[in-house]
Amino acid sequence: MPIRRTWFTLVMLFAFSTGALNAQIKTRNVVLIVSDGLRWQEIFTGADPSLLDELHGGIWESAESLRAKYWSDDVAERRRKLFPFLWDVVARQGQLYGNRNRGSFASVTNGYAFSYPGYNEMITGRSDRRIDKNEFGPNPNVSVFEWLNQQPGIAGHIQVFGTWETFKDIFNENRSHLPVHSGWSIPADTGSPATDRMFAELLHTTTRFDDEDLSDSLLQIPLLEDIRKTHPQVLFVGYGETDNWAHAGRYDLVLESAHLFDGFVRELWNTMQSMPEYKDQTTFIVTCDHGRGSGLVEWKEHGVEEKGSENIWIAVIGPDTKPLGERAEAAPVTQSQIAATIAALLGKDFTKSNPQAAAPLKEVLGSSGQ
Repeated sequence: MPIRRTWFTLVMLFAFSTGALNAQIKTRNVVLIVSDGLRWQEIFTGADPSLLDELHGGIWESAESLRAKYWSDDVAERRRKLFPFLWDVVARQGQLYGNRNRGSFASVTNGYAFSYPGYNEMITGRSDRRIDKNEFGPNPNVSVFEWLNQQPGIAGHIQVFGTWETFKDIFNENRSHLPVHSGWSIPADTGSPATDRMFAELLHTTTRFDDEDLSDSLLQIPLLEDIRKTHPQVLFVGYGETDNWAHAGRYDLVLESAHLFDGFVRELWNTMQSMPEYKDQTTFIVTCDHGRGSGLVEWKEHGVEEKGSENIWIAVIGPDTKPLGERAEAAPVTQSQIAATIAALLGKDFTKSNPQAAAPLKEVLGSSGQ
């Protein structure tokens, strides 16, 4: 009898503590936002002065015009010019990881440092050496989004939006049954036939960077409409132009697309904070899928041959994340920790059923850290 009472007491204590943990969490919605291939160097130091010319940066705009937009001798002001939302809002109300100049290290663990392995790592919580090319096909691994879509109270309230057609494979749309809106086939369903026809015409007549990558601005239109209509509880948003323009060697357009990306995130945040379903109960995790090389040539590419491509950045803002701002001399963090963090913010333990997944980013969970 004493043994049984002790066991019962332990069970009840665990149940109580779990309930108390969930009660402490204020987050009810989580949004993971990715800017493909956006370097930590631009996030934390702004425009690179060595690339503000035609020779090394491939710029078409005059260097004087570009400097007027994005340059300051003061690093803090320079990065704020490029990313005003990240530095005026996220840095004041949330946390940013990855400034290696200040002893904050954020990295990928997949050993490849390109897109598909990076997205797999961040949404499944672990690297997979089998995924060694972007044309890998349907992801054999279960993402935290797919896992959450099986949880009571969350199932059916998840959306995936991305400019890259390959997100259909990365999230394994056929197996996961997640709604994946990606690439140039993305539909518009605004409720207005005239608006939908106009959007379809834009898709048909816009010059394409390539057949797999929708323009970032065209993603924003159906994304905002869907949020207003379906009120997703868990959302993925993937923008791609920062990577595309870097590969094209156009540093002026890297800066422009990075600045616009910051504006898209601001618009998304303000839109959701204006809605009672999201206000003061939504956490944004903003990051990249990989870094890039540095220097006068290597910035255009990424992968194991470009040193530094494994270095990333992670920003978090939400009601459970303490306003610690730009982290310095912090414990290293990894891309693989994002999946469990998404679950933990919703009161779920992803690592319990996926023991190979990395632990969540404890410090962004505040007092409710697991």
